[in-house]
Amino acid sequence: MGVVGESGCGKSTLGRTIIRLQNPTAGQIFIDGQDVTNLKKSELHKIRSKAQLIFQDPYSSLNPRMTVEKTIREALVMSRRLEKSEFSYELERLMDLVGVDMRMRSAYPHELDGGRRQRVGIARALAMNPKFIVCDEPVSALDVSIQAQILNLLMDLQKSQNLTYMFVTHDMSVVRHISNDICVMYLGQVMEICDAKELFQNPVHPYTRALLSAIPSTDIDNQPERIPLRGEVTSPIDPEPGCRFAARCPYACEDCFKAQELAEVSEKHFVFCCKAAEFV
Repeated sequence: MGVVGESGCGKSTLGRTIIRLQNPTAGQIFIDGQDVTNLKKSELHKIRSKAQLIFQDPYSSLNPRMTVEKTIREALVMSRRLEKSEFSYELERLMDLVGVDMRMRSAYPHELDGGRRQRVGIARALAMNPKFIVCDEPVSALDVSIQAQILNLLMDLQKSQNLTYMFVTHDMSVVRHISNDICVMYLGQVMEICDAKELFQNPVHPYTRALLSAIPSTDIDNQPERIPLRGEVTSPIDPEPGCRFAARCPYACEDCFKAQELAEVSEKHFVFCCKAAEFV
């Protein structure tokens, strides 16, 4: 599931809330059919072994006082799934899996480049043997050439380890490449959810259309028509019911400012818009 939207719309907060690094203020969270919304700290350990997080900045997310070996070993200890005698073998397996040489096991984060640091962060997440991983913009802090390597690694791991990802990103080309489904967010509200191919071929919500129109094109003879957004951004503090994009939407009507829910406009294509049927 790719999650896209502009900065501050709540993508990272959603991911952190799902794995209970932040407490939800409303709604419910189910992992493997279990409601984890109100679990106590003592009960969260079992959930954390199923759901992990890969952070955006690999430098700030790694302890500068811990070597690569200690970083991964700490996660193995926390997982409580192995005997102490098995740690060394599992450490080597994880480092090989993410493409970090064993000669780096004694290196500290500042001695590694960005790509290797992110690989260590991925290995730390995998040490818990999760089924679900929130990837919080895992390539945005990396060089373009390294981004491709990390994306390919994540896709290979998804197949080999049978993982499910929630992939948070600003890059529409990345989310199109890696995602099966895409969720578009605006000011903490889901605007549209559907299959990745369907979203790019048939965007329905006016915000989704504007977002896709901003994607740069290399075809200088057929540049896409830009859809500029005008008006003031709605305050995210105690927002009114209704579509939060309505204040900037050229198609807004009175009903847009009233309470509504995601509606299915076609098979597995959900849109938060009272005029969605007109745009299909």
